[in-house]
Amino acid sequence: QVQLVESGGGLVQAGGSLRLTCVASGRAFSDYGMAWFRQAPGKEREFVAAISTSGTVKKYADSLKGRFTISRDNAKSTMSLQMNSLKPEDTAVYYCAADRRRLGRTPGDFGSWGQGTQVTVSS
Repeated sequence: QVQLVESGGGLVQAGGSLRLTCVASGRAFSDYGMAWFRQAPGKEREFVAAISTSGTVKKYADSLKGRFTISRDNAKSTMSLQMNSLKPEDTAVYYCAADRRRLGRTPGDFGSWGQGTQVTVSS
C-alpha cells in the first residue's frame, strides 16, 4: 500500500484560499487513483474530488465545482487541492485517499488514507 501525508490546512477567513498537499510514499504513485474527502464534526465523510492516475480525469462534488481544483504531479508523488472562495461550511478535516482499483466517489472505494489536515474557515 501507499502511505499518505496531508499538509496545508489551517485557519482562514471566509473568501480566502488554501492549498492542500498530499505526499505519497511506498508504492508507485502513478498507479493510484487519488481523491480528497472531508469530514465535519458530527457528519459523515464526504467526497470532495478525485483524479485519475494520469491526471486526465477529474471528478468533483457538484457543490464544490468551480471553487476547488484537484491536481497531481506524478514525478513528485504529490496531489494537491486548491480551495478558493472558502466558506464556513467548508470547515472540516480533509483526507487524502488512494486506490489502484477504480476512481470512485465513496470512502469504500479507497483503501489507503492519510491522517487528515484540519481546515477551519471563519466567518
